[in-house]
Amino acid sequence: MAPSRPGLKNESSPGSLLSDAETQFEVGNLDEAVTLAHKALESTGAGGDFELRALNLLGTLAVESGDADEGRSYFERAVELDEDGMADEKVGGGPDKFLFLAQLSEDGGEDSVKWFEKGASALRSQIQNLTGLASRTPEQQASLDEKQEKLGGALCAVAEVYMTDLSWEADAEQRCEALITEAIMIAPGLPETWQTVANVRISQERVDEARQSLKRSLELWQDLPPGHPIVPAFPTRIGLARLLLETELEEDALRVLERLVTDDDQSVEAWYLGGWCLYIVGEKQRDGQGQQNGDAKNEWRSTWSTARKWLWQCVKLYTMLNYEDERLGEHADELFREISDELGEMPEGERDNWEDFGDEDEVEMDDEDEEMEG
Repeated sequence: MAPSRPGLKNESSPGSLLSDAETQFEVGNLDEAVTLAHKALESTGAGGDFELRALNLLGTLAVESGDADEGRSYFERAVELDEDGMADEKVGGGPDKFLFLAQLSEDGGEDSVKWFEKGASALRSQIQNLTGLASRTPEQQASLDEKQEKLGGALCAVAEVYMTDLSWEADAEQRCEALITEAIMIAPGLPETWQTVANVRISQERVDEARQSLKRSLELWQDLPPGHPIVPAFPTRIGLARLLLETELEEDALRVLERLVTDDDQSVEAWYLGGWCLYIVGEKQRDGQGQQNGDAKNEWRSTWSTARKWLWQCVKLYTMLNYEDERLGEHADELFREISDELGEMPEGERDNWEDFGDEDEVEMDDEDEEMEG
């Protein structure tokens, strides 16, 4: 029997399989990545050198595939092998499994906080090790920056839990204050930090301070190009728009929302918030029209006309996508009807022109709209 080539054996080693799985994940081949990661887990076996890394990767892949239960199961197994997150990240250690479990928690509240705090503790230890170095390589500095931002995000997430699920706790406000204070110290360049500070200040009815924090959050990313790592995720910016509306910063809210519908013109919530924002602006213009002259007196009509276009797009997408938020749909319809009662019915040509907003190449969507309207 001819001897096997060393290269072939190495190619099917757990480490190589995991590297290949990570590569497939990066290029979007989830199914292939899962297959390779499973092979790696079977190959390394219980107690094997690559078991922890394989479990973490399989957990991440399950979450990306939309299987929260399976992802939770893998991460819980990973915790058994690295209870404090102190194992080297090269072998799959670190805080990420705790942060995933916090987000995947079925119970939320205290259970989520428990996992976030375990992740934060591991991150603090990693940060302390990196800051204690006499000098850092560019790679170490990049790692430090990443971990500080991750810790800031975890602290903000815990604060959000204390403002929602655990708001009844007697010390909820004090905990929020301590969390955002640490987040400001550790990750002042993270837009989410200042957005969370603003949310806390709103809950404390310190609206002027909330506005200052929202402005600071915006300044960190609003002039950056799409895809820049500092630009917050789409859902975070939706939340930001809501906070801007709540603090009556409609102009800033509209800028955020215009960018959101450019990034994703299928977002029902972005179109709804844009329409609502313009409705509020028009309402303020109408209430102040007694102090205006000439064209300014009818400015609110133009603003409401634009608001109606945003709401029309929202209602269309709401129906087409079978959107689940009934309260949003009802409010959008209510605003649309109120505007139409004031301005008259929306001209057919105006509807057609507005449908061309966004990507002109989206023929399929236009065809579906015509079928619905026909």
